[in-house]
Amino acid sequence: MTTTKTLLAALMAAAFVGQAAAQTVPLPAPGTSARIDAIKKAGVLRAGVLSNPPWLIENTTGSGDAWAGPAWLLANEVAKQLGVKLQAVPVSHETKVPVLASNQADMTISPLSVTPERLKVVDFVTYSRTALCVFGRADNPKVANAKSIDEFNNPNITVAYFTGGGEENWVKKRFPNAKLRGVSTAGTAAPVEEIMAKRADVTPINRVPWQALNRKVKGLKVLPDGNNCQDSTEMATPIGLAIDKNQPEYLNWLKAVNDQMKPKLDADEARIINAM
Repeated sequence: MTTTKTLLAALMAAAFVGQAAAQTVPLPAPGTSARIDAIKKAGVLRAGVLSNPPWLIENTTGSGDAWAGPAWLLANEVAKQLGVKLQAVPVSHETKVPVLASNQADMTISPLSVTPERLKVVDFVTYSRTALCVFGRADNPKVANAKSIDEFNNPNITVAYFTGGGEENWVKKRFPNAKLRGVSTAGTAAPVEEIMAKRADVTPINRVPWQALNRKVKGLKVLPDGNNCQDSTEMATPIGLAIDKNQPEYLNWLKAVNDQMKPKLDADEARIINAM
């Protein structure tokens, strides 16, 4: 009986170890990645941080973890698999990319949009994206009867947008046949007043703040409507962490860890957006 119990315990332990091993991405061999070797030697993974919800949120309450969000989850997993501590390195909008070339950080986890300019100096591990929704009043027949954003590209539709905003060029290209109404930025995520006052039929908004606006302002309809516009591909821009250029082994390993973590990262992002 004792032998049977011992054997069973050994098998369970082996299964647990095997499962844990399967959840760890194999590291490049020593000497293959100078960056990984340096991180392991230092015992610290230095991550540039700057709050940017929902992906990275600073906890200013004084209790609990200092940071939260998918970017922090991913960085923690990277540090765990490297067997080192995670160290937050505060950065600004001006320094979040330069700290990589100056070797002040091993990665910047403050969420960065992938742009052609940035791709010249850093490599990305993308785990999310920004995208646009288009909304209007649900009691507006032009909006209520629409099945696709394409239907708003006609002379009978007035599209409002913030002048100088990131959506301005997209609006002009996406709706060349519509009436366009540019308004001054009002410190909000979208020109909601233009919609509510019926001066415009529809307006764009980033998919992230749309969730909060939809809870706050009743009687709106959004397109695309799948998953409450969270699956939109309109003006989609990848979001991710960045590392310095020319580190292929480090980059590929990080991408593998990111792929492994993707379901957890997606779930954490959705949780935060729903609470915003």
